[in-house]
Amino acid sequence: MQNYARKYSIAIDTLTFDFDVVHDVPADGAGVAGPEDGIHVVGMFIEGCQWDPKERVLGESTPKILYTRCPMIWFRPCKNDELKFDLCYKCPLYKTGDRRGVLMTTGHSTNYVLDVKLPSAEPESHWIKRGVAMLCALSE
Repeated sequence: MQNYARKYSIAIDTLTFDFDVVHDVPADGAGVAGPEDGIHVVGMFIEGCQWDPKERVLGESTPKILYTRCPMIWFRPCKNDELKFDLCYKCPLYKTGDRRGVLMTTGHSTNYVLDVKLPSAEPESHWIKRGVAMLCALSE
């Protein structure tokens, strides 16, 4: 975000990330050129649901499958006022599946990273009730 702010002479406190799922790429992201602005992130996991590549939205989990690979996501810097919240789920991203760890000085989580906006055909409450989250790494 800092590079984007400097490149376009925009105050960094007016920026946020928007998120786009990158379609039709290998699971490891090999051979995909990086974007001009932002970054492609691959290797995360989804807990509580799965990505439906056909419908290009979040879908229900397969029974007995706890974690699925998350598709490649483009973390794209944009101005706060350009961010749109159509039908999406603001999915919390954690470093690990523990979902705990609090700094004594601020009370903020040491494990939480940010919310990733993912397309959904269901209302946000549907995924909240299922405890859906993204993880940077599995605890196993």
